[in-house]
Amino acid sequence: MIRDWILLGIILIIAIILLTIFPDKNEAVTNTVWDYLVEMVFILPAVMILLGLFAVWVSNEMIMKYLGKTSGVRGIFLAIILGALPTGPLYIAFPMAAVLLKKGAKISNIIVFLSAWACIKIPQEMVELQFLGVQFMLLRLSLTIILVIIMAVLIEKIIEWSEGKAATM
Repeated sequence: MIRDWILLGIILIIAIILLTIFPDKNEAVTNTVWDYLVEMVFILPAVMILLGLFAVWVSNEMIMKYLGKTSGVRGIFLAIILGALPTGPLYIAFPMAAVLLKKGAKISNIIVFLSAWACIKIPQEMVELQFLGVQFMLLRLSLTIILVIIMAVLIEKIIEWSEGKAATM
């Protein structure tokens, strides 16, 4: 918690310095900060309520079965679907990912979920199809899915390796 407050303080100091150097950007920065604050005030309470309900209604065993260590390819595809269906800003996905992780989801599935939330959206795919064509959409979607899966597995292996190395020390 202290680290978070220190980080916030550093960011605020940097922002003040930059606004002092570039006073013409003051209004744009203030408006942007206000817009995000208002958006979060309206969205985050609903997200927290839904996360609370999710934490109570969905059992740890169910998460471990479908997204846990033994979920395999099925877990990866479920993580892609769970990430691609909802619309909304990415910061909503992080608390959800934290709950999934606490309930026993595999790290690679969490990474796939977050990446799908950021890169693969059904409405986005429809717009892409309309303006860029089916070939572009399918190629981009395929490469995104393949590279996200590779990245997720590599990150999981690196984390397991570093945790194993730390445990032997």
